[in-house]
Amino acid sequence: MLSHAPARPSLLSSRGHIGLLPCPEDPGCSSRAVGHRSPGWRNGPAPLTLCLYPPPLALAPEPSDPRGREHLRLLQQLHQSSQQLWEVTEESLHSLRERLCHQDSVGLESLLLLCGADRVLQVHVEYIESYTSCLVVQVFQKAAKKKREYWRRQRKALWQLLSGVSSEASVGTALAQALCQPLAHHVQQYVFLLLSLGDTIGEHHPTRELVVHAATVFGNLQSFMRQALDQAMATQALWHTLSSRLRDVLCTPARRLLQDSQDIPVMVTPLRAERVLLFDDALILLQGHNVHIFDLKLVWIDPAQDGCMFHLLTPEEELSFCSKDPQDRTVWQWKMTQAVCQALRGKKDFPVLGAGLEPSEPPTCRCVAYTFRAEGRLCQATYEGEWCRGRPHGKGTLKWPDGRNHVGNFCQGLEHGFGIHLIPQASEDTFDCYKCHWQEGSMCGYGICEYSTDEVYRGYFQAGLRHGFGVLESAPQALQPCKYTGHWERGQRSGYGIEEDSDRGERYIGMWQADQRHGPGVMVTQAGVCYQGTFQADKMVGPGVLLSEDDSLYEGTFTRDLTLVGKGKVTFPNGFTLEGSFGSGAGKGLHTQGMLDTAAFPPDPSSTRKRQLGVGAFPVESRWQGVYGPFRDFVSAGCPGDQQEALLGFHVQNARELRKSQEYLCCERSQPEACAGRMEDVLDELLQHREPRALRECLRKALGNSLHPLGKLLRTLMLTFQATYAGIGANKHLQALAQEEVKQHARELWAAYRGLLQVALQRKGQAPEEDEDAETRDLQVHGLVLPLMLPSFYSELFTLYLLLHEREDGLYSQGIASLSLFPDTKLLEFLDVQKHLWPLKDLTLTTNQRLSLVRDKCFLSATECLQKIITTVDPREKLEVLEKTYGEIEATVSRVLGQEHKLPMDDLLPLLIYVVSRARIQHLGAEIHLIRDMMDPIHTGGLYDFLLTALESCYEHIQKEDMRLLRFPGRWDSREPW
Repeated sequence: MLSHAPARPSLLSSRGHIGLLPCPEDPGCSSRAVGHRSPGWRNGPAPLTLCLYPPPLALAPEPSDPRGREHLRLLQQLHQSSQQLWEVTEESLHSLRERLCHQDSVGLESLLLLCGADRVLQVHVEYIESYTSCLVVQVFQKAAKKKREYWRRQRKALWQLLSGVSSEASVGTALAQALCQPLAHHVQQYVFLLLSLGDTIGEHHPTRELVVHAATVFGNLQSFMRQALDQAMATQALWHTLSSRLRDVLCTPARRLLQDSQDIPVMVTPLRAERVLLFDDALILLQGHNVHIFDLKLVWIDPAQDGCMFHLLTPEEELSFCSKDPQDRTVWQWKMTQAVCQALRGKKDFPVLGAGLEPSEPPTCRCVAYTFRAEGRLCQATYEGEWCRGRPHGKGTLKWPDGRNHVGNFCQGLEHGFGIHLIPQASEDTFDCYKCHWQEGSMCGYGICEYSTDEVYRGYFQAGLRHGFGVLESAPQALQPCKYTGHWERGQRSGYGIEEDSDRGERYIGMWQADQRHGPGVMVTQAGVCYQGTFQADKMVGPGVLLSEDDSLYEGTFTRDLTLVGKGKVTFPNGFTLEGSFGSGAGKGLHTQGMLDTAAFPPDPSSTRKRQLGVGAFPVESRWQGVYGPFRDFVSAGCPGDQQEALLGFHVQNARELRKSQEYLCCERSQPEACAGRMEDVLDELLQHREPRALRECLRKALGNSLHPLGKLLRTLMLTFQATYAGIGANKHLQALAQEEVKQHARELWAAYRGLLQVALQRKGQAPEEDEDAETRDLQVHGLVLPLMLPSFYSELFTLYLLLHEREDGLYSQGIASLSLFPDTKLLEFLDVQKHLWPLKDLTLTTNQRLSLVRDKCFLSATECLQKIITTVDPREKLEVLEKTYGEIEATVSRVLGQEHKLPMDDLLPLLIYVVSRARIQHLGAEIHLIRDMMDPIHTGGLYDFLLTALESCYEHIQKEDMRLLRFPGRWDSREPW
């Protein structure tokens, strides 16, 4: 394959060689190397070598102008590719020589042209591409012009290498022909020789497939060379028809002209281009002094045909190409399609344009970067990610020059789905970070927004504004820490909501409008003072109520800063009333003029407990519609999995970590497919657990799982409950408000379960369940849901019961303390328990004990059983403990009497008082009232109701004054026998 004369010529060696790679070895050697005496193979091309010596360009100083440096780079690239071509040709020669010298031991398959045809092909293609790049920008002509005297001396050597080139041609043209024409001729000879070899060997020869493959490869290479040369010559000629300004803009060595509208006319609307140029990487429209460049990677050809017209879609333009002849339209559309395919593959087609193995239609979905230029919200923004038909579609990143940044999902050019949006602020390295769901370019659904002011919003959006339920919380270290939990409308606080001002020690519970307190509201202070009235423009106006920690009650009017003013009435804890006019002066405190009535009796504690705020002002059904509403909409839509995250929220890193790592989508989030699959599992599980016992366990698991829709809903309701009644909101005058809210949450959770069940039945094609009547629904809510969800609210709720019944529990504790001083027998005697019911025979006494001194031994099993009432939060389980206590008392009495015995109320009550006094249960009043308020209505009038009433009687009896002031007689001495 190589001639023997030259050592290794190179284009830009240190000696300045310019060499042309030689042709195959001489015919005789080739014949012997192949092993077949085919005339065609013997008559192969003669050796040829060009070895010219221009001045050493590599040692010349680097050009100062950019174009000169570009030309030098192209020549160096051509030099490298020529060296590779030389090396592979040398390897091929070596394989031929081995075959020639050892025909018996070296098989035909060892020839590099056969076993390494693809590698040889790649080296040839790289050389051709380097050569045509030089040809397009006329590197050879300019190099020859710079070294004119040298090339004048080399004319004779150049013309000896060429055929069909006039001696009148320029040196640059001759040099360009010399570096290509012999190589093209030899590739043609390779094809001829390989075809001849294929005809010579039999069909079953072991190397038959190798020979056929090599012939095909070099045949394709021959076609590729012709096309590459034609495109390069057409592109070179094009630059002469353009102005120097356009050449500077458009001319690049790698760019090739595929079609010119001056050859096949075409009209483009709406731009009305004067000339259309289709290159292998871009579509160029020339319109006066304007040049419109469209990256072919972002060009979509509309498959629909309309006579002589076809349409193109680009990120910012929709173009229509129209020609007079349908055949011309077909040519343009075909070439455009193939050019787009080639641009997306990132390489030129082989063997010829459009004839590769890749599909002829470009893919609809692509991944490209693009900077928008047209005016609008995306002006100067750069999008990098997935596209579809000219629009961002899929995952991507959108960056603006001012530092704004959006990473997430897009649909038809707009932000759609989960996304993270960063907005830089004026101060250095601070951002507003929005992590939420988007719909058609605006935030919509659940989101978390972390602001540069260290405020955080967690809640729902609509049309880019806070809308629905949400929580806005300032940083704890803020000068005025504040937290709002409630409803929003078009970016403003509106509807029912709770605001906590930690700095002032106040909590507002009530209605809002246009970001201000407006409507009925309750103000609770850290000092225990409560206000209820009507607010307007953030201030209380008109009549209202004030309740203090000591149960003093004021009914009258207030100033805007909650100071008593005008007519009013004060009711003191001892029953005294003061009615008249109230006012305040600067530095003089509160002063009044009216009538003080001291004749009234102290109010009954039960009437004081009825002083509850907010119950009538805020209907329980309408308080948290911003939480219930989205869930109802989700169920009504059929529980689509891709909307689950937008409804129920997600877990993400904080903004600082996201900005630091720039991995904006590395959130602990489930993908839509996973959400959809999980929702299917949720619905299937509901269908499989519809029996009462299985349903209870299923709901228990669902409510305890934060990823389950019901569990997520429960946790949001817990958040609202804590925001209202924990901390400053732990006020006894809010107990009724909290109690009815817990019951409403239970009803809503049951409705949510029923909605999910109906969706599950619908998906399986089963008939939906009939609607429940009110009675059946109440039974399920109180008997099933309330016990399961009550633990989530119990801490805050029980605290309110403790505060409300603190006085009664204090009296009860004093009574218990007095009764605990009695030994068992003395206490039984004091409580008028009949002696034949005393379990004295159960007592085991030591020699030092006397019967009269035994304490905490009688009815021990019943006492221990009753103490378990505080170990559970379920009202039903508390009632079951009470029932077991009653059973233990009866069992003890029956054992004493030696027969079954049913205790009448007259006997049961003193025994129960004894057991209660010995159990020493703290806050029994709070426990009793919570059980009464939360127990299943089905037990009203039944055994549980009877037992709870008996326990209430014991509780009230122990509170009586004669119990609390009870003391042993002064004459009693522990040493005196009884």
